[in-house]
Amino acid sequence: MLYDKYFDLLRNYVYYRCGNQEMATDIAQETFLKIWQKQLFPDPGKEKALLFKMATDMYISQFRRQKLDQKYVKQVKSGDNTAPSPHDEMQFTETQNKYNKVISDLSENLRTTYLMNRIDGLTYAEIATNLGLSVKAIEKRMSTILNVLRKELL
Repeated sequence: MLYDKYFDLLRNYVYYRCGNQEMATDIAQETFLKIWQKQLFPDPGKEKALLFKMATDMYISQFRRQKLDQKYVKQVKSGDNTAPSPHDEMQFTETQNKYNKVISDLSENLRTTYLMNRIDGLTYAEIATNLGLSVKAIEKRMSTILNVLRKELL
């Protein structure tokens, strides 16, 4: 009943604010969907105010998201034109070599734990199960490894 009574009015209101018919329709639909999902039962006579407030909040939220997206795209585009300098590439290669050496110098137990977490993407609990250890033991190993990496690479 609310949908039939207020949809066009709400969509026109959002369209007036944003100037985009598709966005206005989407926001109006999302507003009614949110009312339905949350099982909101507005007081009689106050449903219009609630709908308009929710739609306004959704529009503002979407506007902020778009603004952030545009800022990110602009930042990425401006960064694409600059290639890394030879010095940066050399530093990266040196750091990568140091990293590989530190990892290869770790004990077998530490290296296995680290690679299971970072390369295989396993959680501490999964690693503990695979190695037959406690989660605390895995946490201790990872802490040790990260301290070694921090000391050697910085």
